[in-house]
Amino acid sequence: MGRLNASDTPAGAAPPAPEPVPSWTVSRTFGQLDQQKDQLLFGLQNNRQIEFTLRRDRIASEAELTLDYTPSPALLPNLSHLRVYLNEVLMGTVAIEREQLGTRNRHQMTLDPRLISDFNRVRIEFVGHYQDLCEDPGHSALWLNLAQDSRISLREQALVLSNDLAFFPRPFFDKWDGDKTRVNMVFAADPSLGEQRAAGILASYFGSLAGWRGTEFPVWFDELPVAGSEPGTTPSVVFATNDRRPAAVTALDRFLPVAAPEVALIDHPADPFRKVMLVLGRHDEDLAVAARALALGGKLLRGDRVRVLEAQPLQPRRPYDAPNWIATDRPVSFAELISYPEQLQVHGPQPGPITLELNLPPDLFVWRNQGIPLETQYRYTPPSVDDDSRLSISLNEQFITSLPLSGSHHGRLAALGLAVTARETANASNKLLVPAQNMGAKNRLRYDFSFASTFGGAQPDRCQTVLAVDTRALIDEGSTIDLSGYHHFIAMPDLAAFARSGFPFSRMADLSETLVLIPATTTATRLATLLETLAGIAAETGYPALALRLSDDWNEAREADADLLVFGTLPESQGYDVELADVLQKPGAWLLQGAVSTPQARHQARRRLEQGAFPPEARVEVRARGPLAAIVGMQSPYAAQRSIVALLANDEADFRLLRATLGDSRRLAAVSGSVALVRASGVESQLVGSQYYVGYLPWWLKIWFLLSSHPVLLAGLTVLCTLLAAFLLWRALRWAAHRRRHEA
Repeated sequence: MGRLNASDTPAGAAPPAPEPVPSWTVSRTFGQLDQQKDQLLFGLQNNRQIEFTLRRDRIASEAELTLDYTPSPALLPNLSHLRVYLNEVLMGTVAIEREQLGTRNRHQMTLDPRLISDFNRVRIEFVGHYQDLCEDPGHSALWLNLAQDSRISLREQALVLSNDLAFFPRPFFDKWDGDKTRVNMVFAADPSLGEQRAAGILASYFGSLAGWRGTEFPVWFDELPVAGSEPGTTPSVVFATNDRRPAAVTALDRFLPVAAPEVALIDHPADPFRKVMLVLGRHDEDLAVAARALALGGKLLRGDRVRVLEAQPLQPRRPYDAPNWIATDRPVSFAELISYPEQLQVHGPQPGPITLELNLPPDLFVWRNQGIPLETQYRYTPPSVDDDSRLSISLNEQFITSLPLSGSHHGRLAALGLAVTARETANASNKLLVPAQNMGAKNRLRYDFSFASTFGGAQPDRCQTVLAVDTRALIDEGSTIDLSGYHHFIAMPDLAAFARSGFPFSRMADLSETLVLIPATTTATRLATLLETLAGIAAETGYPALALRLSDDWNEAREADADLLVFGTLPESQGYDVELADVLQKPGAWLLQGAVSTPQARHQARRRLEQGAFPPEARVEVRARGPLAAIVGMQSPYAAQRSIVALLANDEADFRLLRATLGDSRRLAAVSGSVALVRASGVESQLVGSQYYVGYLPWWLKIWFLLSSHPVLLAGLTVLCTLLAAFLLWRALRWAAHRRRHEA
């Protein structure tokens, strides 16, 4: 749908009024910008950097910084102040007045919006003085508390973009956007399995890009969202075949019908600031091909319309090869783990920590292991005081070890040597074993360099000034961590593994060993829950669900050697009969009456309940209105090594509650065990029923592991084995003595 040009205006008529440019104010606190607590600025560690981003399809027309700070009461007023820089350009100073000392203050400062680009950095520098002469830069009186409630506010304005797929995945996903990735999904009424599958593939692709940001996919049937129905300029994706198309795009006949899978990018018919991507095909399979092409070949796209000839991955995925997970079949260098170039470098008299995120498969078996090999190579400016300088290493905030930082130098300085071998840098390496019991699915490895330095004295009779050395340190990218040789073995059901890592479905990053079972009919909320769940799994693996399989037929589950992800209810015909009414609360436990594989097992569970396995303390019957949902994990009845995770909900309110829980990291952290009951008040989880094990262990290690939880039995077996060995030894000695007597 084109827009009028000036030449199209009739003679004598007034030109049309320009379309208003959408704009809005975005305000983020330092706490939302990764400063999780108040920060203290000291005399030696006197600056703090706050980073923020701006989408490339927006510009900032106004910018403001609000500082919440508390200065030390011992500071000299006016002589002490703050300097504020935006992208290393001085924006202004904030003088500390006498009445502000020791109290919390707020100051607003205008920032120059012309300096704001996609990645920005505000640096706040504290210049503190507590006396006129002979100051000690490390004196405890020099401090200023910078509150995490400080904020940066931007007036953002939308830009009109060209319809060019060369910029894909923008504007649907922009890496500079720190908010949730939000994309509207538009279908014809009652979308088919093929349409839902194509949307699932594309949603998982956006999820793999969004990662920690999260995703949100509002679903619309037969209509495009218009301005005012949602915030910002959220883009939309329309799925349409030659025979089935949403009513909103029926008038766009120039894009339909098609002779092959196609992707087109157009302006929203009623809003030029919004983009609409049409995913087109002759039939449902064409839609899946087009979705895979967007996920695999985004760098090949260009123009406003693309015809897809082929879209298939060249090599099949292997178990545990998710891009976001550390490889477990070889040593991994730190160069593969960093997110930005300067991540392994720090500088300053008191440098900050160096951190690395280590994401592991949740079923990695490290029980009673001696430790995980960690080889660290590091370089640093030699300290002036050898005895008190240290490199501390910790994992998940648990201290591991501390290494001395020596100022001595080893080896000769070669002519024209590289900087890494110069006298100004001490080189060292260390090999250690990280305690395996400290490792989980998500880990943070932290290095803290602590340098001891001697500065000039501040005595009146011996006043001198010493310029502090700009100490530098780094962890070499060639450092390695080695997780090879470990088995994969985990006790199931474990909903915490699903909530945090998408396991067991994420075992194959493309979901090639997963079957998703959905109701025969769907609604906008149910479909949005499906799409956001698939995107959440992809966010953990970093890879889209290219091999996604959807079905509404439980008979297909019987034939498939796959883990089952179920939405809605479990049908009674399959031996489950599990609805929310079957999740009953008992004192100290949750009993899922139907979450067993056979009717006989379900009958036994009911008998245990009646016989007092869970003795009742009271009987309560209620009838209430309110949303209720559940997440249930169990063993698949069709394969011993396969699992079922069911997201149970009955009506739209239940699905809205379930969807909100899956999109909230704090609520999701409470999901664990085998049953998680979801209510408006929160999530309550319990482990009920028998456990089963998924994965492989050598028989001797598996026996030792299973017996470790039964010490009495293990002691009895040890005594029995000792007696048996003694008896065999006694029989052998008797036989040897008997043989000697006969030979004599």
